Amino acid sequence: MSISNIVKRIQDIMRMDKGVNGDAQRIEQMTWILFLKVYDAKEEIWEFRDEKYQSIISDEYKWRNWAVDSKDGEALTGDKLLDFVDNHLFPTLKKVEIDETTPMSQVIVKYAFEDAYNYQKDGVLLRQVINVIDEIDFTEYDERHAFGEIYETILKSLQSAGNSGEFYTPRAVTDFMVQVIKPKLGERIADFACGTGGFLTSALKELDKQVGTSVENKEIYNNSVYGIEKKALPHMLCVTNMLIHDIDNPQIIHGNTLEKNVRDYKENDKFEIILMNPPYGGSEQDIIKNNFPMELRTSETADLFMSVIMYRLKKNGRAAVIIPDGFLFGADNAKVNIKKKLLEEFNLHTIVRMPHSVFAPYTSITTNILFFDNTEPTKETWIYRLDMPEGYKNFSKTKPMKLEHFNSVLKWWGNREEIEIDGFPKSKKYSVDEIANNGYNLDLCGFPHEEEEILEPLELISNYQKKRAELNAKIDSVLAEITKMLEE
Repeated sequence: MSISNIVKRIQDIMRMDKGVNGDAQRIEQMTWILFLKVYDAKEEIWEFRDEKYQSIISDEYKWRNWAVDSKDGEALTGDKLLDFVDNHLFPTLKKVEIDETTPMSQVIVKYAFEDAYNYQKDGVLLRQVINVIDEIDFTEYDERHAFGEIYETILKSLQSAGNSGEFYTPRAVTDFMVQVIKPKLGERIADFACGTGGFLTSALKELDKQVGTSVENKEIYNNSVYGIEKKALPHMLCVTNMLIHDIDNPQIIHGNTLEKNVRDYKENDKFEIILMNPPYGGSEQDIIKNNFPMELRTSETADLFMSVIMYRLKKNGRAAVIIPDGFLFGADNAKVNIKKKLLEEFNLHTIVRMPHSVFAPYTSITTNILFFDNTEPTKETWIYRLDMPEGYKNFSKTKPMKLEHFNSVLKWWGNREEIEIDGFPKSKKYSVDEIANNGYNLDLCGFPHEEEEILEPLELISNYQKKRAELNAKIDSVLAEITKMLEE
């Protein structure tokens, strides 16, 4: 069964439903249906492995008992299906009872439906969508993993779905960061604003190569990743993503990382590896800022997450974090104090400055990747500027960044040298003293740009008139030649 066009088929059906408005709602609608299908497939496997398994979902609300169309004319459709979904299925799943003994594999059901909503108003079209998704056999390893690639299509489409675009970091970027960090089976990997789970799935792909046939390794793999996501849609997308990637007990929390006081973190709250693209540009209330020491308090979310990362990185742990340019050159007290803490308590060994438009079309803000570890204070920091690939003016939806665009920095990584191009440093090593004496300004090895010469108004007008006269003369000359040719 071909599943390569499944997303398009579903979207085409939903476009006919007046209850679904725009790509963002189409994705939300697709997501809760997909979650229930995937979860039911996983439960079939868990039931097969453990005859004592007890589902948190009662029988009548399991996918296999209401969604599967046996082609006998008995499948729910039309108004009956809408009534079942809106007045029975959703209220029941939103109210499932959990406590501290409930395993995460079941807690995620409540998390997933806390803020979910059925947008479709046409029960016949809803039945069609359900039937398309039911074609996928998630109990088959090959088909489930094939769908893992198709799932990327859903996540990428978030880029053009309004505010949902913030949930997706280009796969080339997450894969590059994982390739450099080199996670090992047995290390726990965290993302405290995990979105749809891009960093976690990139890490899992690397860990999967190390599992082999060992049952013990499989269990270690199953407990390798941890995420927190504040918003309902990306949280459900992430949980589904984890299930597709054979994480049976997804440690994906629906909550706000910043709501916990950083001074309360214990050793078991820390991780060997942290991979993140923290949300930036947001503003947090005073009640959130009070969760941080006075000198680190700020309303900028990216800065607050940097502090959280430092508090939650284990001794000898490694981190790779995407951060906007504003963090590098920011000179307000909080930013300077965060950078000072980073350099004095951690080893900020590398900064990779990424070219513009990596996150287009969501944002044009230029970003950087900070690589640091919790081994020793920083002695020196290498900065490498990754230029736009040849033939590219901008990255876009049709011309996204690719992993191969990182080849130059990967080649440089293991054999570092200072590089200068046209008088501008592309790669340079800075001592911690140089950085401190520069006010902790990390805006170094930036992208060269021509300085704009500011002239007096009369001089500007004079230059404009001169250029206009030159252009008019060229136009007159070309017209004269054309006229002469026509006359001949």
